[in-house]
Amino acid sequence: MANRPLSRRQVLRLGLAGSLLLGGAGVLGGLAGWADRPAAPGFTILRADELPMLRRIGALVLTGSAGATASLDATLQALDDSLAHLSPALLSQVRQLFGLLALPATRGPATGIWGRWDQASDAQVLAFLERWRTSDFDLLRQGHATLLQLLLMAWYGRAEAWAHCGYPGPPTLGT
Repeated sequence: MANRPLSRRQVLRLGLAGSLLLGGAGVLGGLAGWADRPAAPGFTILRADELPMLRRIGALVLTGSAGATASLDATLQALDDSLAHLSPALLSQVRQLFGLLALPATRGPATGIWGRWDQASDAQVLAFLERWRTSDFDLLRQGHATLLQLLLMAWYGRAEAWAHCGYPGPPTLGT
């Protein structure tokens, strides 16, 4: 598809479709008690139904980072800790993104992954990430960037990632 400017009508349709998609996820999530679910055991923020999605995407996003996939659970713990320090408004937005990706009713239309995350092939997950990265919808591109940035910050915030990128670690203060 060639990159040509969108008409005003197309922009309005895209905006309406994106609003309906996120609004529908919010309504479905609210009806199902989605927003009130407790955190997964051992986590403060992340929920049990979000972990398979984050593990599946994280395993592909962090491929090539020495030791990252082996310590994916520790990276998710670091992500959980970071999320626990977000403002309520930002946390709400991240929860909406994770809900959109984890809720079975919205996962298929939004990602093209109709089954469970742990059963999705590498090709399916990579196709979803690429589709969102290159989407005409700004909202999907932002969702892609947010998802990847959260996972990458959680990984590179951990000491075991530093050697891989040549960072010696923070300086020690006074002895």
